[in-house]
Amino acid sequence: MKIKIPALLLAFFFASSVLFAFGKSSKLEKKDLTLIRSDGTSVSVIAEMAVKVEDRNYGFMNRKRIPDGTGMLFVFENDQILHFWMKNTPHPLSIAYITSDGKIKDIFDMTPFSLSDVTSSGYVRYALEVPQGWFQRENVQPGDYLKIDFE
Repeated sequence: MKIKIPALLLAFFFASSVLFAFGKSSKLEKKDLTLIRSDGTSVSVIAEMAVKVEDRNYGFMNRKRIPDGTGMLFVFENDQILHFWMKNTPHPLSIAYITSDGKIKDIFDMTPFSLSDVTSSGYVRYALEVPQGWFQRENVQPGDYLKIDFE
């Protein structure tokens, strides 16, 4: 006797596997982070927290849409020169490299799917990725600060 699996059940399994494979990093804890501009004003960003090595390695890969006002904060254990790339990342991003005391050291735009390194200009502890142009639209610049109250 043959057992037939209904098409609906097959569709469910297929959709579940796709969501698991491509939505992996959307399960990260989210925090409301505050960036403080040099004039004392602030702006918030809802950031997924990439703390584990596997989460930092995966990042925004395969994400086709990242809404303005959201991002991902990569948290490292030690200060270091950081190198990021855009392998398998279709959405254009901007990245801020941030020191352990929260000072934004660099901001760079990154090209979708590029394998070229985008390297911090000095030792940093954090990297904040947001949709490309968000820092500029929100007037966030090197020298501004990320309020460190999330650890």
